[in-house]
Amino acid sequence: MLPDFRVRQRDYLLEIARALTQELDLDKLLARILRISIEMLAGQAGIIALKETSGWRVVAAHGIPAAFLSYLEPLLAEEKAAELNLIELNRMLKDLTYTASMGLLNGVGIPLATHGDVIGVIFIFRSYPDLFSANDKLLLQSFADQAAIAVFNARLYGQVSYEKQRLDALLDSAADGILILNADRTIERCNIAFERMFGRPRAEIQTKAHSEIIRWARRPEGLTLEEAETGGWPLTSNAYLYVEGDLARPEPPNLPIGITYAPLLAADGTLRNVIVTVRDITKFRTAEEIKNTFVSIVSHELKTPVALIKGYVSTLRREDAKWDKNVVRDSLAVIEEEADHLASMIEDLLDASRLQAGGLTPNLSDISIPTLAKRLAERFRTQTEKHTIVVDFPEKFPIILADEDRISQVITNLVSNAIKYSPGGEICISGQVRPEQVIVCVSDHGPGIDPGDIPYVFDRFYRSDKAVRKTKGAGLGLYLAKAIVESHGGRIWVDPHPNSGAYICFSLPRK
Repeated sequence: MLPDFRVRQRDYLLEIARALTQELDLDKLLARILRISIEMLAGQAGIIALKETSGWRVVAAHGIPAAFLSYLEPLLAEEKAAELNLIELNRMLKDLTYTASMGLLNGVGIPLATHGDVIGVIFIFRSYPDLFSANDKLLLQSFADQAAIAVFNARLYGQVSYEKQRLDALLDSAADGILILNADRTIERCNIAFERMFGRPRAEIQTKAHSEIIRWARRPEGLTLEEAETGGWPLTSNAYLYVEGDLARPEPPNLPIGITYAPLLAADGTLRNVIVTVRDITKFRTAEEIKNTFVSIVSHELKTPVALIKGYVSTLRREDAKWDKNVVRDSLAVIEEEADHLASMIEDLLDASRLQAGGLTPNLSDISIPTLAKRLAERFRTQTEKHTIVVDFPEKFPIILADEDRISQVITNLVSNAIKYSPGGEICISGQVRPEQVIVCVSDHGPGIDPGDIPYVFDRFYRSDKAVRKTKGAGLGLYLAKAIVESHGGRIWVDPHPNSGAYICFSLPRK
């Protein structure tokens, strides 16, 4: 009889050992261990409880009446139960068992321990009064050890799975593109941001060689990965490697990027991975271009009025010449005009700086746009003899809540451009009334705006090639007009009228 028992014990332990490597569901595995334990010890019921920060939790039960289990589970989960050690827990379970079974059941609990830490208990109940022998406890301990290994492996697997999920979330939520290279420089992993940058799904990127994906349209700034490795990187130097240039993508255009390479070395100093961070530097490149454009335009536009003012003043101050009153008056008029132009340009630059610092805040009040337009038209009529300034607004045009000075600035910019770019003819300031908004338009009979320039005319410092050749300006007028209109909750746009002059409109909300 004894040899058969030993054989069954051995077979069960082997079965559990195999299950440890095959069964991923911890609850199913613990339930199997519990059933085998009950059978081998001739028990009637049993539980496996794990110790958690909030208390003890029953994770497997067999042969336990539902009413007793429903009473036991919240009892184990109480805050006081979390502080019980194994001896106290065993005593509590025995007392509960004895009371619930009216003295018919007794039990024994064996700890589930890994690396010296008790992580749970396996408790077996049986109906005959004999005490559990040392052999019974030894047998139960072997099953408990298997259960402890299962719990440890499951928690380790859960932790690894959690870390993987967290890494996946971290990589895919990163705004920068990230590649993980193997030691042979094949791409092991790429995130969503790099997919978008490169324009291909990750299935077409992963497993490819680094040199197949990271191809430069022209010579980049800094050492490429291949050049650095020729010099012994990263084994001779663990410093990060940075290179900047234009990435050649499968579909144009090329993308300006900056790449940082960080080596990941094993404990023995061998290279395991290279972490590649790819940043889209288009905005930085654009900002640099805007800065260069700003310096170029402003230096040129500021020099012109300053040179004229200085020239006229130097001429008038000559002691070897006497100027009649008409020459002096005309010269002072030019000086005044250029000073006004200079002051206007400086004010535009200050407004542009305010916009960058946090936007424009309109000073709202009730204004009549038709009255404002008529006043501005009268002023412009004194500045041009080639143009006819017309104001066309419907009767009972509604009063608008807006910043009068800023709306005046918008209309002034639009009319000034119409005078500047049209050779002559009628310039019309008109208005329309809609249920939720009013619309104001300024039109002229000049050459109009080239369709290719329309998407850019409201950009800061933008001036078309024709404008640069024909007129002065810093390219800030329409940029500021757009900012002012949008600060009022409206919008501004170019209404295309091919070969019939420029037609620019803006809307303002009525409420």
